[in-house]
Amino acid sequence: MPAVKSAPPGPRGTSSSPRAAAHVPVQLPGIVAFYIAFLVNVLAALLAPIQDCDETFNYWEPTHYLRHGFGLQTWEYSPEYAIRSWFYVGLHAIVTGIGTFMPSVTNKIDEFYFLRIVLATTCAACQARLYVTVSRVLNPRVGIMFLMAMVLSPGMFHASVAYLPSSFAMYAAMLGMASFMEWRGGLKTAQGIMWFGVAGIVGWPFAVALSLPYLLEELVLATVSQSSLWTAARRWLDGGLRCVIVLGLQFVVDFFFYRSPELVPFNIVKYNIFSGSSKGPNIFGTEPWHFYMRNLLLNFNVWFVLALLALPLIALRSSSSAVSAQSRLRGVVFVSPFYLWLSIFSLQAHKEERFMYPAYPALALNAAISLHMVLSAFGSADAARFVGRIPPNVKLAVVAGFGLVAIAAGVLRTVGIVTGYSAPFHVHRALQRGHLVAMDDVNVCYGKEWYRFPSSFFLPRNHRAKFVKSAFDGLLPGEFREAETGFGSWATWLVPSGMNDENREDVGKYVRRQLLWIFIPSFIH
Repeated sequence: MPAVKSAPPGPRGTSSSPRAAAHVPVQLPGIVAFYIAFLVNVLAALLAPIQDCDETFNYWEPTHYLRHGFGLQTWEYSPEYAIRSWFYVGLHAIVTGIGTFMPSVTNKIDEFYFLRIVLATTCAACQARLYVTVSRVLNPRVGIMFLMAMVLSPGMFHASVAYLPSSFAMYAAMLGMASFMEWRGGLKTAQGIMWFGVAGIVGWPFAVALSLPYLLEELVLATVSQSSLWTAARRWLDGGLRCVIVLGLQFVVDFFFYRSPELVPFNIVKYNIFSGSSKGPNIFGTEPWHFYMRNLLLNFNVWFVLALLALPLIALRSSSSAVSAQSRLRGVVFVSPFYLWLSIFSLQAHKEERFMYPAYPALALNAAISLHMVLSAFGSADAARFVGRIPPNVKLAVVAGFGLVAIAAGVLRTVGIVTGYSAPFHVHRALQRGHLVAMDDVNVCYGKEWYRFPSSFFLPRNHRAKFVKSAFDGLLPGEFREAETGFGSWATWLVPSGMNDENREDVGKYVRRQLLWIFIPSFIH
């Protein structure tokens, strides 16, 4: 297990001798890490397809409505249910609006990509922040391996720029992890609680579960040192008050849009956990317990295998070397969030790839810690051990081979996703050049592959998305009451017709085929 630096190094931990300097690992500057992550994330912003229709209909469409006065509305935004927050959408609508002041943003598609690039930049900043903390607290080599796992994985390629609360929760979780891990200058519990609170309140409520190992660690340490119990309580109270302020801001914004008092995070938890058998997430499909195992193996390949090995390797290393109890505790705490998250969601019947997004940084951290321990053992020069007798050239070939496999597996899957699922973007860009662009009230209709619609940002101003009857027999999105563009002109508090929380079909969502202008039954790229 890499040595955990629980406090700033004192005189005993410092040395200016050439021998000590030779053993200092090379550390990549934080700004370089940011630029690496930024480059990869911007490529994702420009190339990655939308992989989840929830991103389109629950976030891009409401944002389009706030910006342009029309868009598709899901049942989650009906004031009857209110399980989506306008606070989260409003923040992104403001950012998109700011983008229109840039000379390069001249149409709605430009707005779409501008917001994506802002998300890419935000994610890169959070990745760099956690990278710096991991390098300082654990080991610079662990930090570099963490960065490699983040930028080389197909999972992060699409999660980094996905306009989803789970991606937002992932950003905030990285800042929360960095706060809890960093003890230099004193414990930053309040800051960590705040960031995980932001992840749960503004993003996805369940993301707060990732903070439990860190909170338990502080509770254990405060209990052992009874004199710090009150100090720990004050830090918890400080963090809690910051979360209450964020929740209050969200409440005010949602009250403005729904015209009723709503605690959206509570509504989300209530629907997903306390609904009856005819409601709740399971009506949208269930998967076996090993779904995430297969999914993460695809999205993180060898990094996922290493992430699973982190805790056993820490236990093995701790039993065979002199490691302080505090370092052992910290090591277990650092790798526990990923196991906790994977266990919780593997036990749920309804599973979706985006549910794993908040835990991606924890997965990368586990993988980096595992790889560091494996390489440390593999690089041993002790002739009494088998690995010590392996020629250095052979060791280098093995390590290089591992790196090439990780890079190739990640790049090939990423390229496959981009080339195989980008047809909706290409098809809708063609609409911008069609002869119907100048006509009024053009209906663009979708059939069985309605879920691939990339959002109204890809439709000209006078085009509207419509649906025709197909094999799908669930509930399709309706339409927001059209509004004039401008602040306060939205009719988001009106209860739309034909909505329900049981995925029951509403025939009112379809248009007659005689009203078709453009029909897109499926997407083949």
